[in-house]
Amino acid sequence: MSEINKRVGFYPGCSLNGTASEYKTSVLSLANAFGIELEEVPDWNCCGATAAHNLNKNLSLALPARVLANAAEAGMKDILVPCASCYNRLALTLHALQDESVRAEVEALIAKPLDAGIRVMNMIQFVQEYIQPHLDEKIQRPFFAKTACYYGCLLVRPHEVLHFDRTEDPQSMDEVMQTLGVGTIDWPYKTECCGAGLTMSRTDLVSKLSGNIVADAAERGAQAIVVACPMCHANLDMRGQQSSGKDTAPIPILYLSQALGMAIGLDEKQTGIGHHLTPVKPELLCAKQPEQIVQPEFKKEV
Repeated sequence: MSEINKRVGFYPGCSLNGTASEYKTSVLSLANAFGIELEEVPDWNCCGATAAHNLNKNLSLALPARVLANAAEAGMKDILVPCASCYNRLALTLHALQDESVRAEVEALIAKPLDAGIRVMNMIQFVQEYIQPHLDEKIQRPFFAKTACYYGCLLVRPHEVLHFDRTEDPQSMDEVMQTLGVGTIDWPYKTECCGAGLTMSRTDLVSKLSGNIVADAAERGAQAIVVACPMCHANLDMRGQQSSGKDTAPIPILYLSQALGMAIGLDEKQTGIGHHLTPVKPELLCAKQPEQIVQPEFKKEV
């Protein structure tokens, strides 16, 4: 296999440098395994998620706009934003900047010109474009026999702005997992809210919402839940396991980058799976060998 040798901008945001550091580790390790150079946006700042847009409109646009402007100054065209909240804020800002009056006002606030040619990608989009086409040649070991793909609220909404997948029954992450020969469950909780940033102020509410998600996945036979959002991961791994109301064994909550990293043979240090509250047990890996896996047919929207 020839190396991809792609240079992609990388905006980690606050979470990946703190509570979700294992997510950042797995993303960088996965990209490196496929010959992709992820270059951090110079002098990046917080994008304002999750509160800025509720408090000050100008601030909610200026913060992500400065990130976009810094990326453009560095010559970046594609920016990977693994955090779903950050992705949502940057994408919504790009959309808002299509209004010339808004654009002029924001440029004055940040004292930088803005480049509308930048593309913001979430983790699933990055995998679809840069990783998935080359997965077959990299798979070294089997993965879970059945997983639940959880998208959460912010990867697919608002659809009229993001234009990414379906809002009620998205399939993109399912299709990536199916490339590994993994069975994915059909369930109604794919995009249900986990409680997001209310985890400290309304622990009761977050525990109930996250518990329902984990419990339903368990009832449908999922052996793992795969996510692409640090807030979703924290809530499901910490609150959801405690409140699922089920006597079943806890379900591992994995980032998509970790799942793919495990499948291509990256070790625990490279994937960061040892940092989760719910352990990932090797015996949960399915017994099939990669050459025995039959690729399922992907679901197509009618």
